[in-house]
Amino acid sequence: MQPCRFGKLSDQRNSMLVQWSDEDQVYVVTFPEFSTCHTHGAMYEEAVRNGQEVLGLLLETYRLRGQPVPAPLMFEYAYA
Repeated sequence: MQPCRFGKLSDQRNSMLVQWSDEDQVYVVTFPEFSTCHTHGAMYEEAVRNGQEVLGLLLETYRLRGQPVPAPLMFEYAYA
């Protein structure tokens, strides 16, 4: 993965959701702040790497176009 030229990906707080798909037999990665984008991987680690790459490309594209990056979504957690 090429580094994002406009900041480190680790500085970003956008969400990446990784879920197993029984139908497709792969891990599917979605991005709540970027609802039209997704990727996948046969193994969990592969899906995460692919997700990081897609997220980096999305952020770089938004910045190159001068578009504001969607604000990170905050999720509520229930603790048992």
